[in-house]
Amino acid sequence: MEYSTKEVKAVMWACYISAFITPLLSTMMNLSLVNMGEDFDVGSHNLAYVNSSFLLASVIFMVPLAKRMDIIGKKKMFIVCLLVISVGCIIGCLAPSFWIVILGRAVIGCGASGLATVGMSMLTDVTPLDRRGRALGYMTMCVYLGLSLGPAIGGILNDAIGWRLLFLIVLPLAFISIFIIVRGFKGEIANDAGGEFDVKGSIVYGTAILLTMGGIMNLPQTWAFISAAAGIILLFLFVYMQIHNPHCLLEMRLFKNRTFAGSSVATFMNYASSYCLSFFMALYLQSIGNLSATEAGLMMIIQPAVQCMFSPTFGRLTDRIENKILLPTVGMAITAIGVLSIVFYDVDTPLYFVAATMVLIGFGFAMFSAPNTFVIMSSVPQEYSGEASGVVSVMRQSGMMVSMGIAMVFTSTIMGSTDNLGPDTYDLFIQVMRYSFITCFIMCVIGTITSAFRGKPKNF
Repeated sequence: MEYSTKEVKAVMWACYISAFITPLLSTMMNLSLVNMGEDFDVGSHNLAYVNSSFLLASVIFMVPLAKRMDIIGKKKMFIVCLLVISVGCIIGCLAPSFWIVILGRAVIGCGASGLATVGMSMLTDVTPLDRRGRALGYMTMCVYLGLSLGPAIGGILNDAIGWRLLFLIVLPLAFISIFIIVRGFKGEIANDAGGEFDVKGSIVYGTAILLTMGGIMNLPQTWAFISAAAGIILLFLFVYMQIHNPHCLLEMRLFKNRTFAGSSVATFMNYASSYCLSFFMALYLQSIGNLSATEAGLMMIIQPAVQCMFSPTFGRLTDRIENKILLPTVGMAITAIGVLSIVFYDVDTPLYFVAATMVLIGFGFAMFSAPNTFVIMSSVPQEYSGEASGVVSVMRQSGMMVSMGIAMVFTSTIMGSTDNLGPDTYDLFIQVMRYSFITCFIMCVIGTITSAFRGKPKNF
């Protein structure tokens, strides 16, 4: 279907703004973890739930919403998700206790899950193939712009006005994005309008993710092993149900496409091996590094700033080069080197070494993300763009969830009940970081190998 220039621009700008919102919220709150822990008297393990609750909710709702948007329309889903995020932000701002903050973060995660899926899908639908890499590159740039500004804005405002009002920063942006899409895009995109929604599959999928990820986050407790095992069994049941369901949530035949499957695994490994960096750095720089939230925020801006700077370049380069898997593979390898460098951190690591780590990982991420997304979205027919977008988002969010799970497992195992950071626990915290990033490095290597042997996309 052909879209007018006005409609294409409206979708682009609305998606770019929405792509900026979620990472802005995520990275701003990292610089508030220390203050939040002091306000509610919680340790580093519980503080990890600030990110983990958001990620868990997003993974649970991502696949069902990816299917639902094809039935009710992507424009409608886009608007609803922005409104849900706004409600979650208000809950977080007004929360009387720590666990109500976690509830607000979970509500934000619900909205963000659909927003990430529908934004990428809409942008792919309206953009011609020869300009798709550039459009996805700019969208990726907006994600990294949110990541870049989040630490600086969060650190400065946290010191100036406290962490609660940070939740409200995105509300004007959400309403601007809604206004643009309502005024500029009059039509609707519904690839399965009037189709049947798999309610049973949604329940099984959501329960499976909740049990699996909930178990991983709380290892090594006995009940956590049982929960994770039950969740994995339900995941296998979900796959079986999808294969034998004509109205499935997720078209499993997509994974028969070697390029699509390999790219999806590479996405998972990339985020699983690096997402916990922002969590660890926020605590490391403010505690061991003795930096203020403002100073730590300015330090943490380096990685996403590099990502933001180079993502459009690699997006445009993807449109021009013939070997589409080269850039994401090399990018993954560079990220692996950056992740490995963290293993050598100690209580006296100079800030220039930390900065070098962030530059390496930021450059590797920029080289990986937009080109890899292009390969995934161009390896399936357009009628599956919504489901493909859902898979990309699920792999990304699941990777983030596993990354935080790794952080929480090693925190519980090594620090135990002494997870409140102080001079007497700094050595233990360094051990947590070291073992976490050894694990992350191994996953990064696996992702690099998977990326290199994924096969050439057909470019639908």
